[in-house]
Amino acid sequence: MTLRFCGFVLVLFAASLASAAQPAVDDEFVQKQFGSSCKLQPGFSPLTGDLDGDGIEDVVIPARCSKPMIDQAEDNFRVEDPYYTFFGYGNPKITSEFASEDPVARGVVLLIIHGDGPDAWRSETPKAKVMIINFPYKTLVIKKMALHKKTIMAIYAEETSSDQMTSALFWDGKKYRYVPFGSGME
Repeated sequence: MTLRFCGFVLVLFAASLASAAQPAVDDEFVQKQFGSSCKLQPGFSPLTGDLDGDGIEDVVIPARCSKPMIDQAEDNFRVEDPYYTFFGYGNPKITSEFASEDPVARGVVLLIIHGDGPDAWRSETPKAKVMIINFPYKTLVIKKMALHKKTIMAIYAEETSSDQMTSALFWDGKKYRYVPFGSGME
């Protein structure tokens, strides 16, 4: 009876270790991965999917970062601006300084972690980390997208503009690209 009890305790202990090994996406996790100027965006949940097509789960975290460029080298992530790149000028060193007309939209970013190994995006050393700046989103969802006779995963967004523009971000193998789809009919 004692062996069974010890075995039961060991099973409970192992299960609690497994759940403790999986990091929760909270402000502490975000700051560990992307620096102290970042916090979760209230009202949004992290989204998961295979964005880079390698068969390993990635995560997209809606967040706010007051200084996107400052922790880039220390925390080993890239800052990209696919939105302004689409419209002609996407140098993040310059566009990170653009202030939004809407104070609610200032500092809004998407934090993307490309997973690696069996722990996927929860790995201590993920494959890549990317911060997307200046992407005006109101709602987000990850879905499949057809691109050049190929199906890939993309981040779809309803933008914060008054014309209810719908757009997507997708990984092209080197960086994220922005594609607008048009406005709503309401």
